[in-house]
Amino acid sequence: MSTDDPSPPAAIDDRPYSRPELISDAVVHFAALVLAVGAVPVLIVLTAIWRGDAPGIVGVTLYGVTLIGMLVASLAYNHLPRPEWREWLRRLDISAIYFKIAGTYTPFTLLSKAGWGMLSAIWSVAILATLGNLLIRWRSPVVGIVICLAMGWAVVLGGRDLMAQMSRPVLVLMLVGGGLYSLGTLFLLLERMRFHNTIWHVFVVAASTVFFVAVFLHAARTA
Repeated sequence: MSTDDPSPPAAIDDRPYSRPELISDAVVHFAALVLAVGAVPVLIVLTAIWRGDAPGIVGVTLYGVTLIGMLVASLAYNHLPRPEWREWLRRLDISAIYFKIAGTYTPFTLLSKAGWGMLSAIWSVAILATLGNLLIRWRSPVVGIVICLAMGWAVVLGGRDLMAQMSRPVLVLMLVGGGLYSLGTLFLLLERMRFHNTIWHVFVVAASTVFFVAVFLHAARTA
């Protein structure tokens, strides 16, 4: 996903994005970032008021930091006009997604005092996948997508004790969020489709919003 022209980034298949594609994708990124920067402090403050305990506050703070970090990394990778940075920004982008997935697990475990084994495993995978991402150049995005999907859906197979602590609305939101992410990856892979990158990021923002609501409801319920 590189180009010799510093103005328009190119897609994975080296198809240059058109100006409307770039503008629409930038709007999605900036809107999501503004919402996250505004919503995360509210979540942290409310959790502190509701619970007043360090684990809960640390959990939602770490989640918020990884959420904002993912959006910043994605914005930088997709829209910084610096071709010489493209490869490292790509690696930063996927690594930020690994950490955001792990960050999403964190508040549920720290708020519920359950799922410690799952949380440890997910953070271990995030760290190891990031190290692999920094040391090995995977030319295909499929490897990173498979790792992300496996991390996200691992709770269904190995997180029954954690899921048992979630209310039905939170469980439904988690499934909807995971489904949105999974469906969105199909558009990420449709590289020759116009606006595929914008559509993918719309799914990411929608799923992130659903997960944010799930974390918010879980924090309120466990207060």
